[in-house]
Amino acid sequence: MPRPAPRRIGSVNGLGCWTLCRRGLLRFWRWSWSSLGGICVSSVLLLAVFTLAAGSQSEMVPGISVGTFVGPGVLFFAIAYTAFESGAVLILEDKIEGTIAEVLMAPLAPLEVTVGFMLPPVVNALAAGLAVFLVTLPFTDYVFADPATTLAFAVLDALVFALAGGLVGLWADKWEHYGAAEAFLMLPLGFLSGSFFDLASLPEPARALVQINPLFHAVNGGRSGLTGFSESSLALGAAFLVCLAVPLALLLWRLVFSGYKVRA
Repeated sequence: MPRPAPRRIGSVNGLGCWTLCRRGLLRFWRWSWSSLGGICVSSVLLLAVFTLAAGSQSEMVPGISVGTFVGPGVLFFAIAYTAFESGAVLILEDKIEGTIAEVLMAPLAPLEVTVGFMLPPVVNALAAGLAVFLVTLPFTDYVFADPATTLAFAVLDALVFALAGGLVGLWADKWEHYGAAEAFLMLPLGFLSGSFFDLASLPEPARALVQINPLFHAVNGGRSGLTGFSESSLALGAAFLVCLAVPLALLLWRLVFSGYKVRA
């Protein structure tokens, strides 16, 4: 029997990159009952808390009920949180278990490794967003003004926070480091994103602070597409997220290229 010929790899190792992506996707979906179930339950509870806390205040802004206003905030926070968590855990778990060496020894360029680690968190986050959207839909009254805008901002939301999670995964040496980043980065960004309050109700200094939060622009874009209500320029928000994603991606690629905290 003739020996199988070695596989020739061109300028791009598409099969190797897809294998790394598939590995990350399977790791998430292996525990989908907890990955999706947990975020869905917490999102419904969060929406219920804010809706009940509003009491007799039936509208957050004129013409939009509390549930309909808060719903996109809960949805986009779930996307951001899942992307961040998945992006960090994929890398950190490999580092702690020592399996990151297998990825480094594979015939993959740094860009392919970066894509292989970052594409699964984006897909996972969008899947989590779809699940949260479906379970919270009965509590809202969306008019679906521009679904394409909502989808575009959902992708940008997932991409930015997946990249941020990837950087945290490279930086962290143990789970406590990831927990600190989650507590002091993700939670403040989530609760100060305009997800649960009207931006116009804030004083000017606080309003300016909220507007430099990337999650605010993601939530505002998603809310605009679902309800037709927007608190800032959508073009400016999209540009802000793209201009944030590009340097994050370049930084992550450069750190992977240099072997930051992954090479002995």
